[in-house]
Amino acid sequence: MSKRPAAAQRRSTRPTTKIPSKSLTRSKGQSGRAVKTPKVLRTVAALRAALAPYRAAGQSIALVPTMGALHRGHIALVAEAKRQAKRVVVSIFVNPTQFAPTEDFGSYPRQFAADLKALTEAGVDAVWAPTAPVMYPEGFATRVAPEGAALAGLEDRFRPHFFGGVATVVTKLFTQVRPDVAVFGQKDYQQLRVVTQMAKDLDLGVKVIGLATVREKDGLALSSRNAYLSAADRAVAPTLYRVLKASAARIKQGEPIAMVMEEGAAEIGHAGFAVDYLEARHAVTLAPVESRGDGPIRLLVAAKIGKTRLIDNLAV
Repeated sequence: MSKRPAAAQRRSTRPTTKIPSKSLTRSKGQSGRAVKTPKVLRTVAALRAALAPYRAAGQSIALVPTMGALHRGHIALVAEAKRQAKRVVVSIFVNPTQFAPTEDFGSYPRQFAADLKALTEAGVDAVWAPTAPVMYPEGFATRVAPEGAALAGLEDRFRPHFFGGVATVVTKLFTQVRPDVAVFGQKDYQQLRVVTQMAKDLDLGVKVIGLATVREKDGLALSSRNAYLSAADRAVAPTLYRVLKASAARIKQGEPIAMVMEEGAAEIGHAGFAVDYLEARHAVTLAPVESRGDGPIRLLVAAKIGKTRLIDNLAV
């Protein structure tokens, strides 16, 4: 992690929407049925008090960690969480410790009122929405430093601060909510592998589930950062998925992996992207692979178009 939490707190000065901590407002959802606004919880004490009755009743709890700016992909995570557990908690927290000073922490989309409306319609039980001082209070001095997949030479090569910030905040979320299940999207595949291993290694008692990436009709993976794309860049953005699909098909047909990756990266570059990486890795360890015999393969890509950096991945 590259920033001290105290510094991160000073950066987190954006006003937050004031929502009653225990709203019981009933309204009509898109389906026409009456829905209950989730409890919005701002402190750890309030969170634990709200979840205590669920545990006392023997009800399972699922957590969906998010940074807000919710889209259909997030709602798909909520739907899976509802299949996995009786109660669903969604966290909304733009985590400052996973952003470098040059990244988009200040401009990252924040739309709490719209998010709460979507989560109400989705039937979420509670929204855990702490502030930075709640997550990283004065004197906070403990970090989680993941290894293994976190040092695979993919996202960590370009964002060396990232997985320390993710691992620390997710560990806090797991210990705060104490869910039975946590649901993450597969779009952030390296993150999914890091969190899965971390939960196992630290005996956190959470089953981590990765849900398949939700895409637009043209294949672009849904992401809150897609809002940054200009119209011209949006037209080019599906190139990533198209190249991933074509590359996976070629590898299945027995073509050399190194050649397929080199040609795929060139195609992405010719489309106007600045390519950070396009690589074939072991689907579990994220170690490099040279042939299909090296194990299950995942293709991972990261590239920048205009001012927007996109990531995606696909199983072979």
